[in-house]
Amino acid sequence: MNKVMERILVADDDAVIREGLRRILTTEGYAVETVSNGRAALNWLDQENFKLLITDLKMPGMSGLEVLQAIRICQPELPVVLITGYAAIDNAVEAMKNGATDYLSKPFGNDEIISKVKNAMESRAVLIDDLCLWREMNETHGFDQLLGDSREMKRLYQRIMQVAPTDSTVMISGESGTGKELVARAIHTHSPRRSQPFVAIDCTALAETLLESELFGHVKGSFTGATQTKRGLFEVAEGGTLLLDEVGNISLSTQAKLLRVLQERVVTPIGGTTPLKIDIRLVAATNANLRDRVAEGTFREDLFFRLNIIPIELPPLRERKGDLMLLASQFLKRFSEENGKEIRGFSPDAIEQLENYGFPGNVRELENLIERAVVLSQSDLLQRQDLELPGDDGQLASIVDNAVPLDANELKARKQQLREEAVVPLERAFLLSALDRNDWNITQAAREVGMQRPNFQAMLKKQGISVRMRMVE
Repeated sequence: MNKVMERILVADDDAVIREGLRRILTTEGYAVETVSNGRAALNWLDQENFKLLITDLKMPGMSGLEVLQAIRICQPELPVVLITGYAAIDNAVEAMKNGATDYLSKPFGNDEIISKVKNAMESRAVLIDDLCLWREMNETHGFDQLLGDSREMKRLYQRIMQVAPTDSTVMISGESGTGKELVARAIHTHSPRRSQPFVAIDCTALAETLLESELFGHVKGSFTGATQTKRGLFEVAEGGTLLLDEVGNISLSTQAKLLRVLQERVVTPIGGTTPLKIDIRLVAATNANLRDRVAEGTFREDLFFRLNIIPIELPPLRERKGDLMLLASQFLKRFSEENGKEIRGFSPDAIEQLENYGFPGNVRELENLIERAVVLSQSDLLQRQDLELPGDDGQLASIVDNAVPLDANELKARKQQLREEAVVPLERAFLLSALDRNDWNITQAAREVGMQRPNFQAMLKKQGISVRMRMVE
């Protein structure tokens, strides 16, 4: 037998169970080590190589679930079998959803133990193959920044590989924080233009005249402040890819100029007379519904069709919850290393809170949240209070539980309502804080937070905030 090389670690605070498992598994040809608590198990796993961990679900000091969370970060390929009493089977099933391979319910017989161990060993081989394939795909295709193995993300990877070799214009739509620029970069990385520049511009960040100058360039003396000739980004991105982020915020006059550039494939700098031929691949991104903007008359229909040749829609994080803890664990590992901390995972309460939160800011919000929690945490396990999520009072969970939609239309309306309930108070607090810091000077407040004044004012209007409110106060 070769099983002597297959080492198993058993963690249980009951000496009788430890010894019983050691005897049974040793007889089957496995090499078995036993420990009495979760921390000792993690110490062994840090120092030695094991093919399987069998751990009690309930142990003093550190539970089996907490051990599981730590292992899923540092050794995702290690199978874990949980030992549980009959009354805790529901907990074991929940743990399996969080990465446990299987569970043993007390009392258990020899044949059941041996069967569970063999199945776990086989699952380990399959998991290692999957991980190797996933890592190979990341290395080959450059998806390392686009974390997720949900069905939605796999469809996205396939879409990227389909459109990347072409020169067709791509429109990436999705809520803020879903990773639109990462998708654009992945398209560029897999395109024949990969060796040429990738240039991105946020169309919201600049006023109309400055945006046109950035895009098309200008000649010296063409307007006040144009002290020298400047190349536009269409020219800078020559041969490569240009990303117009938040393209829905471009003014109608600039839209007309952009349309001409895309139709004629030439650009004329502001104040210039000589058109320049351009060779770029254009990718546009937006968090707005451009079809609605077209209907409102704020976005040109002809430009929309010119940009929307290949649409890619990114799902919000709340619609791919299967990726949530994978993302959270990766962020935890990265920020723990950057801050010199040894945080091994999340408490069950923290996991529950993350899974119940809607994440209106999507992956970017999750990333920022985990970074803050790591910096502020004073233990080796992130707790619910470390996350500091808005509205952490269980209200969201109770709302969902008490108002289950009856059909798809009701579900869509309910989701929109929950998003607005989460975002509206956050936006209002953001605006009031910015105004207070700048003595209610709207121009200064907009500049400080990195927004154009018209966009800042539009948000104020939506929230019903005006300078008169301060006078009343």
